[in-house]
Amino acid sequence: MKDHPVKLALFDLDHTLIPIDSDYAWGAYTTSIGWTDPVVFQQRNDDFYAHYKAGTLDIHEYVLFATDAARRQGAAKSIAAHADFMRTVVLPVIKPVARELLRQHQEAGDQVVIVTATNAFVTRPIALALGVDELIAVDLEHDASGWITGKIQGVPSFREGKISRVEDWLAHRGWGWGDVEATFYSDSINDLALLEKVQHPVATNPDARLRAIATERGWRILDLFTP
Repeated sequence: MKDHPVKLALFDLDHTLIPIDSDYAWGAYTTSIGWTDPVVFQQRNDDFYAHYKAGTLDIHEYVLFATDAARRQGAAKSIAAHADFMRTVVLPVIKPVARELLRQHQEAGDQVVIVTATNAFVTRPIALALGVDELIAVDLEHDASGWITGKIQGVPSFREGKISRVEDWLAHRGWGWGDVEATFYSDSINDLALLEKVQHPVATNPDARLRAIATERGWRILDLFTP
């Protein structure tokens, strides 16, 4: 263990740093531009989202569904559409209070990392827009042409998988949990395992189940998006 632990600030993304679910919103956006059947897609998207909130989501099944439209449209059209999605959907909802929270950690010299269960195609531009270079997201498998297949590559950064992926990120830098003093901000009961792992869990805009646990355990509760 280092004499002075590295300060690590981990952030979930959806409903933690931004007041939307980026994967759900991307699906709604692709429907709005005619890539999916609106009725069928909306029903399945809502079903998956309900499972996510309940903590019962099959991440592999969901990613196959969520990436299907982009996979069929191809890389060039998908990248262009995502740029418009950023401009029209994501950037308008990023709040100054979230940027300020990130900036406080960055100015303090902390290692800032976004750790999200949403795939990297959707979230990499969002992380960069927030001024965060380090992103741990669900990595997507690519085919011989270099485009996504709909399958997950490696361990998905979802539920307990977030711990594994953070451990890999640490190991790549020659660190372990004993070398860091970690804070983790999340809204979701799905992130309970990582919240329990770090020294400083922060229930941020927490769902009802997480708020109850945080209250019971005396964890810090941060409501960034309260008017």
